Amino acid sequence: MTGQTQPDVSSGVGQIMANSFDRQWQDCGDDVLAAVERVGASGWYVLGKEGAAFESALGAWTGVRHVVGVANGMDALEIALRIKGIGRGDKVVTTALSAFPTALSILRCGATPVYVDTDAHGLLDPDAVRTACAEHGAIRAIVPVHLYGHLADMPALERVADACGALLFEDAAQAIGARRDDFGVAENGRMASLSFYPTKNLGVMGDGGALLVHDDDAVRMAKALRNYGQTEKYVHAVFGLNSRLDELHAATLTSVFLPRLEGWMNRRRAIAKRYLAGITAPAVTLMPGPYPDGSCWHLFPVLVTPERREAFMAHLRARGVGAAIHYPILMADQQALDKMNIPVLRMPTPMAARLAASEVSLPIHPYLRDDEVDRVIDAVNAWEG
Repeated sequence: MTGQTQPDVSSGVGQIMANSFDRQWQDCGDDVLAAVERVGASGWYVLGKEGAAFESALGAWTGVRHVVGVANGMDALEIALRIKGIGRGDKVVTTALSAFPTALSILRCGATPVYVDTDAHGLLDPDAVRTACAEHGAIRAIVPVHLYGHLADMPALERVADACGALLFEDAAQAIGARRDDFGVAENGRMASLSFYPTKNLGVMGDGGALLVHDDDAVRMAKALRNYGQTEKYVHAVFGLNSRLDELHAATLTSVFLPRLEGWMNRRRAIAKRYLAGITAPAVTLMPGPYPDGSCWHLFPVLVTPERREAFMAHLRARGVGAAIHYPILMADQQALDKMNIPVLRMPTPMAARLAASEVSLPIHPYLRDDEVDRVIDAVNAWEG
């Protein structure tokens, strides 16, 4: 992996927000404009040299053999599932706690999600998956989500998948660069989906995503599925998507954002370390994750009493600190499922429900200054519950 030093976070005072795209532009704007000019002068805007260059660069950065750029992270996961033939009548176990696109990827394949509980870190619980496989039977696939930037327990999930004959995928939209023990994303031949939404650790100025793939047949199918199902021009072997990473976003990823990613990730880890050491409020529970040093810290979650969550966020706002919630509604409880008469298969999810009711995300991004981090810590420690 390659990277640069952490970004300049020179002094200034104001509202502390979850993200700071204006500071990012000050740091990256000239490089972005140079990339845009390069693409504009090329006259080629879709599936060209920039996309191929980014796929190669990200493959080198991650150590994964193939990368397929797509329009967003949701499409990347759907394409991964479809490559392996996941479809109508199949059951796919996934976490109850995630952004709804995780479930949508499964549903758009025609498969049925089976929602199961998380562990205390918000990650898919292997024991809960094992119970779901025993109860529901014929589980075709398992999709853990590396929530908050923490990796799920993939070795344990691999053992469960092997025992129940299921395929194992990774929703790594929040976890590029994360590690746990001696493994990272998309190891042991697994496919993993990434998101480049602007707020992600590796984000673009719009939408984007990628699929990490190991074998040649899968990458050929992924490239067909992202482009209407075409195996060659005007020959549509399968029903595909319109899901291509355009040349502008690919160019900025390769030239601007990917070279900064390791520095950004190191800064996030430094901020998380300050929070973990400095937040001591008895009414606030820290969530360091199973391996805090290996997390890429996409988010920094804490827990408060559910009945006092809104008051806690108001307390932070009054002290100039913005905060957010990830995620207040479990995927199985989303209104769209009832409106579309989609059957919901769910196991008991007490831990996921607790996290959904209690979680608050504190600001964490690579352009936060140390004095701002200290202000966040002071604001949190002033909370008495």
